[in-house]
Amino acid sequence: MTTPDVAPAPPLTFVIFGATGDLTRRLLIPTLINMTRSGLVGEDLHILGVGIETGGVDMLLERLDAFLKTSGDIDDPERRDAWQSLRKRVSYISGDFTQNAVYREIANYLSHAQSANAAFYFAVPPSFFGDIAEKLSENGLTDETTGAFRRIAIEKPFGRDLASAQALNARLLNHADESQIYRIDHFLGKETVQNIMTTRFANMMIEALWNNNYIDHVQITAAELVDVGLRGKFYDATGALRDMVPNHLFQLLAMVAMEPPNSFDAESIRNEKAKVLKALRHYSQEEAAKNGVRGAYMAGPLNGRDLHAYTQTADVAPDSDTETFVALKLFVDTWRWAGVPFYLRTGKAMKARDTEVVITFRQVPFAQFPRQGSSPDLPPNRLIIQVQPDEGLDMEISIKSPGMVLKTAPVSLDFRYADSFDIGKQTGYESLFYELFVGDQTLFQRADGIEAGWAAVQPFLDLWAEGGKPDPYAPGSTGPACADELIERDGRKWHQIEGASSGRRV
Repeated sequence: MTTPDVAPAPPLTFVIFGATGDLTRRLLIPTLINMTRSGLVGEDLHILGVGIETGGVDMLLERLDAFLKTSGDIDDPERRDAWQSLRKRVSYISGDFTQNAVYREIANYLSHAQSANAAFYFAVPPSFFGDIAEKLSENGLTDETTGAFRRIAIEKPFGRDLASAQALNARLLNHADESQIYRIDHFLGKETVQNIMTTRFANMMIEALWNNNYIDHVQITAAELVDVGLRGKFYDATGALRDMVPNHLFQLLAMVAMEPPNSFDAESIRNEKAKVLKALRHYSQEEAAKNGVRGAYMAGPLNGRDLHAYTQTADVAPDSDTETFVALKLFVDTWRWAGVPFYLRTGKAMKARDTEVVITFRQVPFAQFPRQGSSPDLPPNRLIIQVQPDEGLDMEISIKSPGMVLKTAPVSLDFRYADSFDIGKQTGYESLFYELFVGDQTLFQRADGIEAGWAAVQPFLDLWAEGGKPDPYAPGSTGPACADELIERDGRKWHQIEGASSGRRV
């Protein structure tokens, strides 16, 4: 698969801190293989791995070879050829990246490289983000005065609350310019997420209805079938809200609720997204208690196996009050969205893997049609943006059912990316890496947007820090009963959670 309409990225060295870790072998290298195969990068891309584990490049390549073989990432001949081409350009530096010696080796490598351009990827725990940025700066590796670019890429979590996010941003910006910092949220690499703006702004019939005159409410769901698994230590210190809401879910919310930008350059788009996040209503703790609920999964069957309760998971405290599910009701206080509630939910060990945005339109003001069953109203129109697993769009409308009697029937007009386009075996990082390499920050978060997101969820964090336990819910369910109560007290219901290839949902 090639991408002839896109020029290859410029020559550079991709420096990966944490090169021997899970993120590198599971996502970073497969992404670079895809990009090599599609022509998004050429033979002037070099990879410099940095890790604490002793050994040379042969050690790193042996590990990558073994993982790629068992994972099936190089089963395809073209992908296998791409890896063989790429692995010739892999190097490795072993050392402690909190010490200057490693950075002197990196500087020496770059001084002899084909190009002085470099992107530094922090595939390490967030506690090291500030340390690595500081060391890069101290050793002159963020200096762009020679004309070469130097960029830093980090992944969420960007802090664990408002204060820590502000401190991290301040430290990063003390050692690099905002234009050099690429904060990655991998949701933004998904085609369906990027398509939200196109769906809105390229289709007048949709954008004309995109306001509180026609939209009743918005639901954003990120349901996960998997449990916490082996990530107990990380998850017990994080929880569902910190892990998903200020980043993934808020990025979806911002793209749904943003105003049309005056151009599609990075800063114009990020300006509009930041305005949305800054317009999120800040609750008092009393209001937070009414508009947020949380849960933790119990023991029970899940996907053909018996699952332990969250508090019985390895490295999780038996008396933990960390949530594995959260649901919030939020408002964006702007003219366009005044009075329109945004319902957000995310959780682990749920019924299915299903990430979607559901736009529910208002009921027709008067329906002359005969009543259908016990409901006096027609079902509302809905636009469903399916982010994963079956990326696509559904529009739910009412039509006349066949026959001599005038009866309405709900139908779904659906579109799936895989039905119309060859999207191949993508990781979702390809577009993010390409934009990082070419210097386009459209798909990356900015400091003010991150801090605005944390400010909106801080009341919930403060409330739950005072005590109380999450409500229990059964594995394989749609979450705790309190989540249903949150939305049903407004006379609404959650959209049904379904997995891949489950058919139409009306």
